[in-house]
Amino acid sequence: MRIKNVEFKNNIFLAPMAGIADRAFRELCIEYGAGYTVTEMVSSKGLTMGDRKSAELLTLGGSENPAGAQIFGDDPEIMARAAVRCLDFHPQIIDINMGCPAPKVAMNGGGASLLKNPGLAGEIVKAVSGAVDIPVTVKLRKGWDDENVSAVEIAELAEKNGAAAIAVHGRTRMQMYSGTVDYDIIRKVKNAVSIPVIGNGDVTDEQSATIMLEKTGCDAVMIGRGALGNPWIFKKINAYLTECRVIPEVGINEKMLVMLRHIKKIIEYKGEYTAMREARHHAGYYTKGIRNGAAYRREISGFEHYEQLEELAYRIAKENEL
Repeated sequence: MRIKNVEFKNNIFLAPMAGIADRAFRELCIEYGAGYTVTEMVSSKGLTMGDRKSAELLTLGGSENPAGAQIFGDDPEIMARAAVRCLDFHPQIIDINMGCPAPKVAMNGGGASLLKNPGLAGEIVKAVSGAVDIPVTVKLRKGWDDENVSAVEIAELAEKNGAAAIAVHGRTRMQMYSGTVDYDIIRKVKNAVSIPVIGNGDVTDEQSATIMLEKTGCDAVMIGRGALGNPWIFKKINAYLTECRVIPEVGINEKMLVMLRHIKKIIEYKGEYTAMREARHHAGYYTKGIRNGAAYRREISGFEHYEQLEELAYRIAKENEL
């Protein structure tokens, strides 16, 4: 799997997820076999104005290679300047967000709103591609809604204006994350362009990854929500696709140890105060499906210190051991 001169060790990628796919989570997923990671989306306006938080979001770890830096916005000139600014953080790829459905992004001209304006989308790709000497990719959705399905048109314009790859989430903006992924639209994009196409949506295990690849013909699979509380998904899918091997489900002990390692990484990068608040969200996924999970999550919601989480993790493992 290659995107221009960038080569990947495998074609199972971690999707950029705002508020989730930070440096700590990306590094954890790489340990478990993610072939590529992308930063959380960064506002092009904020970045060009020297926003400190934008710079923090773009900071890459030593194991993140190859990695992409994702930017969003609706002004071609500002997007181009932001792409140049991203180069200070040494990504191998610049990714343009044309799929974020969040109202604060999509209702202000960026993200999925570009699905309604293919002409502007093409201008942005052209401006960004012309501003940097590394590959530029685009992440988009099926369309704004079922009456405005624009993925194929935008993909073609993106390729024409310099995009080196396209990632397609097979849902419309109005669907958000409801319903099921549309494999057909991803296949149509794949058939319409000559650059690599990455399929995204509803990949949660080995079987769904295989279905995505077979039904769409895509070159790579991008995993978002399926990796939450489940970073070993990359190891499992890679083993299945390359060796026809099924790795057993992770036990509760390992789940809790990985959760603790994850939160420790967040503490290292953001401090305990922020990490323990983010831990409440992540722990919800790590404890999903285990006995008394709801009660554990209620406890975690009041934690202020890592030691509290550590003590609970060991108790969870003990109370749920076979």
